[in-house]
Amino acid sequence: MTDQTIPLLDRIAQALERLAPPPPPPVDWLAHPAYVWLGETARVVARLEAPALDLMRGIDAQKAAVVANVARLASGAAAHDMLLWGSRGMGKSAVLRAAVNAADAAHPGAIALVQAMPDASLPLLFGQLRKVDRRFLVFLDDLGFDAGDAEGARLLRSWLEGGVEARPANVRLAVTSNRRAIVERHMSEQDDPINPRDAVDDRLALADRFGLSLGFHACTQDDYLAIIGGYCADLGLPFEPADALEWSKRRGSRSGRVAWQYVNEVAGRVGKAL
Repeated sequence: MTDQTIPLLDRIAQALERLAPPPPPPVDWLAHPAYVWLGETARVVARLEAPALDLMRGIDAQKAAVVANVARLASGAAAHDMLLWGSRGMGKSAVLRAAVNAADAAHPGAIALVQAMPDASLPLLFGQLRKVDRRFLVFLDDLGFDAGDAEGARLLRSWLEGGVEARPANVRLAVTSNRRAIVERHMSEQDDPINPRDAVDDRLALADRFGLSLGFHACTQDDYLAIIGGYCADLGLPFEPADALEWSKRRGSRSGRVAWQYVNEVAGRVGKAL
């Protein structure tokens, strides 16, 4: 290597450094009510949007349990990891957001919601949150593992309890899923002639890691109309029960989501913005 080669290599290295993106700025984990974890850093959410708790009808028992558990976490008391499972559109993620807002109002700045994906970057997130004097609810939304994804389910079990990368003491996990067992199951599991319960028990063991497991089921006709009535009364909107039921028939289901879609339709008909 000649004396002229070294300056050339230095210039090339400096040029590559200028082309490389700058490292992301450090996240201020004390400044915002919610964050979205992106794998190496987080995007801040300045305002956590959620319906008012008293407008969420038909899930009274589930709502009370979630609110109480999140309030415990915010106050620094012992709290559970949560699994919210069941029908789509019945307010599983909405009640989590609303509960965090309620806890933040009672204990300003004490808690934040962090939405994340259940991937290999979670230990990095836990490492950052462990150093912060604040409580965090890490939210894994609409989670489900394919029957063949044993590694994903195993990682989640480890994070919940007992693994070397388990979530820190100031963090609790909140998972929503359409299936109680989270992992997809097949009827063939029941037909396995060798220890048929082993596969089933292994899948249910994941759900058992959650101290609080709450089922959200499709709402009744009365609950559906009560949800709509609550929103419409709050917004000053008229509605006809027969029209609301016809809307649900066209949508093919009754749920809190379908109820809100109908409220949005009614508001649009009268020219009101939501």
